[in-house]
Amino acid sequence: MRTILAIRFSAMGDVAMTIPVMKLVLDANPDIQIVFVTNKNWGALCANIPRLIFFPADLKGAHKGFKGLFGLFRSIRQAYHIDAVADLHQVLRSQIVRTFFKLSGKRVAVIDKGRAEKKALARQENKILRPLTSTIERYAAVFRELGLAVDVAATPPVFPRSSSKDSNRWIGLAPFATYREKTYPLDKIEQVLAALVQQPATTVLLMGGGANEVAQLTALAAKYPTAEVIAGRYTLPEELVIISQLDVMISMDSANMHLASLFGVPVVSVWGATHPFAGFMGYGQSIDNAVQVNDLSCRPCSIFGNKPCFRGDHACMEWLAPEAVVSKVLSVAG
Repeated sequence: MRTILAIRFSAMGDVAMTIPVMKLVLDANPDIQIVFVTNKNWGALCANIPRLIFFPADLKGAHKGFKGLFGLFRSIRQAYHIDAVADLHQVLRSQIVRTFFKLSGKRVAVIDKGRAEKKALARQENKILRPLTSTIERYAAVFRELGLAVDVAATPPVFPRSSSKDSNRWIGLAPFATYREKTYPLDKIEQVLAALVQQPATTVLLMGGGANEVAQLTALAAKYPTAEVIAGRYTLPEELVIISQLDVMISMDSANMHLASLFGVPVVSVWGATHPFAGFMGYGQSIDNAVQVNDLSCRPCSIFGNKPCFRGDHACMEWLAPEAVVSKVLSVAG
């Protein structure tokens, strides 16, 4: 059996997008196994996928810096006979690790991030607004370069959905993102929440990450007793079980969209400075369920949402009516 090393050192949402592709690769190539080296905290994303082996990287500790990455290379090589390397990240850290393997005679394939066309999509002047190759397809192309079959046209769920919840309709609401330019304003989120909790037999689960987000969601839930705060109260494996039971997820262009996609949960995605055309739509998700202001010539102004609004008014989010989000959610949730 051949062993492929896949590398993606990144945030949880980006790593979550690799999981469906690797599952499809493994399904189409029963003679291989994949050792997936990524952040030590994301092991739950790889659970229960036959022949997908999670290899934790501690990039802020034991594997920090050049010396640490060399140690990571040695640990992988000692544990597994690697036949080829799929660099799904193409950053300095992954370049260093893959180079060690290349120097030891291993075949290497590297993701094409399409930087030039993404720059043309997000520039202020002479913007070329067109759908780019999806990140899912870019991951698949790396494995094809290694001679492995993979078809991402079909999008079966990676994991089965749980059915242990009560009879209520469960709606996940994940209003936060890493950057302000990708985050729907909290006052508008409250309007969305206020409308949803009025729906019969509906439970809204509030999801987020850090302590500040938990505090904001807790304050919000105090006004709406039928909303329940999930953020900060469960481990990642436990949170995935909850996500698997949702009828619909409301998410920014952020990790929760990609976590829900692993279970085939439909996502109503809210887009501000970024755009689905950049290729980061969730696996198997429909662009018809994306809520965005379509008549702003400045959109997208950023691929990742990490650039401040050059207009200064955040129109892409401020002009997005809460009613549009609620209407889309109700049409999707049924």
